Amino acid sequence: MKFSRKSEYGLRALIELTKAYNQSALRRSDIAEAQQIPVGFLEAILLELKRAGILGSRPGVQGGYRLIKRPEDVSLGQVIRILDGPLAPIACVSQTAYQTCQDCPYSEKRACPIQGVMFEVRNAIANVLDRYTLRAFYDRGRNRRLPRSLKRRRDNVPNTAQ
Repeated sequence: MKFSRKSEYGLRALIELTKAYNQSALRRSDIAEAQQIPVGFLEAILLELKRAGILGSRPGVQGGYRLIKRPEDVSLGQVIRILDGPLAPIACVSQTAYQTCQDCPYSEKRACPIQGVMFEVRNAIANVLDRYTLRAFYDRGRNRRLPRSLKRRRDNVPNTAQ
């Protein structure tokens, strides 16, 4: 499982929508500006989340996007599965998109050494992502400071925009 830019942007957009939950709808341009996400890419992400039943939208001047599910009822795992697909690192351990390995010498055997380890990896990832709801994710981000080690790395990155 690779965490894509699409999922990163989706989660960042959902931070804004969780913050505004039970308030007015947010325009995609406002979400994009607040989270520094390209508007065109954000629109595609928001539409996927709408089709999945997490978001609703309303056109017009007072329109925009809003969460239609409670932030407590949506897990990060759900969001990432919607935007990126299965959490499994290989298809033969996926619970949502299982596929047998066509070219694997172990596919016809009783035990596969790769499958056993990758199943543990899939479970570890799913256990973390399915445990956090949008509300917990938002609250954790609001109440948490960046660890010193990450702060030092971020501060030492040269600014190439100059």
